[in-house]
Order: sequence, then C-alpha cells, then structure tokens
Amino acid sequence: MVGAVPNVRADIRADRTPSGARGRALRIGLTLVPLSLTLVQCGRAPGPAALATNSQANVQVVAKTNAQATNPQVTNQQVASGDTFEDRFPAPQFTERFPSASESFLQRQMSDFSPKRAVQQQPPPEQAPYKVASLEPQVPSKRPAREDLTTLVSMKSSAFPYFGNNPASDAPFLNISKGDRRGHRSYSGRVFWQDETYNDSRVLVHVPEHFDVRKSGVIVVFFHGNGATLERDVRDRQLVPKQITDSGANAVLLAPQMAVDAADSSAGKFWQPGGLKRFMEESANHLARLTGDPNSAHAFANMPIVIVGYSGGFLPTAWSLEVGGVSDRVRGVVLLDAVYGELDKFASWIESHRTGIFVSSYTHYTARRDRELMSTLRRKGIGVSEDMDGPLRPGSVVFVETGDGITHRDYVTRAWTRDPLKDVLVKMSATPSLALTRVASTNPSASSR
Repeated sequence: MVGAVPNVRADIRADRTPSGARGRALRIGLTLVPLSLTLVQCGRAPGPAALATNSQANVQVVAKTNAQATNPQVTNQQVASGDTFEDRFPAPQFTERFPSASESFLQRQMSDFSPKRAVQQQPPPEQAPYKVASLEPQVPSKRPAREDLTTLVSMKSSAFPYFGNNPASDAPFLNISKGDRRGHRSYSGRVFWQDETYNDSRVLVHVPEHFDVRKSGVIVVFFHGNGATLERDVRDRQLVPKQITDSGANAVLLAPQMAVDAADSSAGKFWQPGGLKRFMEESANHLARLTGDPNSAHAFANMPIVIVGYSGGFLPTAWSLEVGGVSDRVRGVVLLDAVYGELDKFASWIESHRTGIFVSSYTHYTARRDRELMSTLRRKGIGVSEDMDGPLRPGSVVFVETGDGITHRDYVTRAWTRDPLKDVLVKMSATPSLALTRVASTNPSASSR
C-alpha cells in the first residue's frame, strides 16, 4: 500500500479538473479498503486465508488503477489477468502426474513400506532332471578346475576275493584249509591265506588334472607283479600314476590289487570268461562319479584300453586277452619284462588284432621266451621291430632288449628309457589314427634315453 502513494500524488498533480477531484477521492477510498479489513481483526495476526485474499485484492486494485490511469481504454477483464494465486501455485498438469512413453517411474508395493524382517536363506532348488530346449545360442560350460585324482576304490569285479577254480588244473583255487581258514598253495609250494593275500578288492584309480572325457582317450589297466601293494609299489615306487600324468596323454589308470605282497601271479576273477568286461563296466560308473559327470559313464564304457603287465602281471594280462570279453577294445599291450609264459595267448591276440600295438621289453630273465615269441610271429608273416626309436602305429609289434645295469625291480621306471610307460603313451598319442589325444605338454628330456 505504501508503494501506491506516489502514484496517487502523481495523479493529483496531473489532474486539476473537478472530475479529477472525484477520481482522486475514489482512488483514495479504494486504497484504504484493504487497510480497513486489516483493522477489523482488532489487533489479531491475520490468518493465511486473509493474507492470500489481501495480497490478491491489493495487487488487482493497484494494477487496475495504474492501467486505467495510463490507458482509459483498458477493461476490467484485461487487467484481472495479472499475478494471481493460481499463477504462483499452478495446479499440477496431467503430464506431471503420469510419465510419458519415454519415461518411467519406480513402482512400489505396500510391502515396501512395511517393517523389514530378516529373510531366512532358503536352499537353492534342485536342478530339474530335464533340460528345456532353447533356440538361443548357449554359452559353452566351463569345466571346473581340479587337481590330479588318485584314490583307492573297492570293486566287486576286481581280481579278489576269488572262490572259483584255477583254470590250469580245474581245481578250486583255495585248495588248502586249516580250521576256518582257507588258502592257496602256489606252484612253489608256499601257502598263502585267503584272508591275508586274496581278500583285497581295491583298485588304484588315477585321473590326471588335464583329462577330458569329451576327447579321445584310453583307459590304462595296469597289472602289477609279485610282492607288491598298490600304494607302496604301484603309486610310490613305480610312479605309474605320475607317468600317466607326465605323458600328457588323455588317459586314466585302473590298477587292481592282485595277490597282496606275495610271490604269486594268480589272476583271480580275470581267469573267468568276461572277467575284464565286467571289470571295465563297473569301472566306468566309478570313473564317471569321480570325474563329476555321471553322464560320462557311457563314454568310459566304450573307451579304448591299453593293458600293461609287469613281471607276474603277465598272467592276468594273457587271460584278459583270451577270455576277457572286450579284446576288441584293447588297442595296445605293453609287457615289461613279463613274458614268463602264455605265449600262445599273446601270439593269438597279435595275429587277430592287426591294428593293435604290442610292445615287449625284456631283460636276460625273459629273453628266451621273448625270442621264441618273435620267431612264432615271424613264421606267421607278422613283421617285428626290435627298437623303440620309431613311432608306434597301428599294427606295430616291438621287442626291445635292455642291457646290463637295468634291474628287474626298477623296470617300471627304467627300461629302454626312463619312465617307459610314459614313453609308450607319448608315442601312441603322436599317431592320430590311434584315437588317443595328447592334451598336455611334457618335458621332452624326460623321455630321452
């Protein structure tokens, strides 16, 4: 209201006519109306509604007075469009309440405003036993990282315990009894008791870290010699699992316990027709479980086999080739100073499996029988090589004589070369037609003479 006084004084100076006097009185009266409204409150502070009303009325009156004083042609409706309450606090528009198609806002539920409670962790749901087909490209699954696996597994189809007959005599294998104990009298006349020597059904299983069941590979079946145990001799002294890993070949190991720490070469269940077949079928399930993929049992059940017989292991090797029931799966036979007999069985397998590989390395202990077997094969028109310098191809038949200084006891780790089993697998995996993949690098110097 104070700001309106100069305007009134200016109008007084500008208008000296009688009509100007009446206009001046009118303007003064209109100016004092808001003041009179305020005085009616009798000293009380005006409320928000009164402040809003006075502000609106004062602005409208002053604006109208100034506009009409300047331009008498301005109408009341034109002046009323000044700064109003609606101009200062406009009502929200539709687009401000609801987002457009290009905008979004956070949806909240009533639970968002309720007090938060501790959520108990639920176990993840079990994977459905089926897979839903999808047309979308799938990311290849990664195999979980793992280390070499070497363990002992009990198998019903392993060599012992055995309660059948000895095929050499067709007499019961356990041919000695003493009270409740039963035993076997060996060819040397020594008695070995069943509960001490022929009661261990365990098999040493080794799966290298680099093994991949999805690629071409082989299962190495190792028959140890006399006076041996799986842990002390096959694993720790002869280093058979380590040789398989160091070869880099895609191969796994199965080594059944034969006669426990005894001078005996008995074959046990491998004497029976289909003995090796049953052993391989049971092993496939164990290998699938140990490698973490139950679906791989079928792959293991059809994987090629390489049989390695050391010393007294010649007997279960020969009978597995003769009556084992899976001789067509056997891609290779390796004898390490082991031709002590059963020459006819070895010759028969070589002749009927011309795509297989046969390697026999010998010292002076078995030299006579190895030479006899070589002569038999040559008479049958089968070529024989007497060195391991060349590659091992399908149909290779190799006899290697080792010289002085090579002992029978250390033959599994030192024959024509250090780690002979490793050398055989490296040479086999170098021939693609043998369907043996080499999936890891090795130290070349380790296979040198």
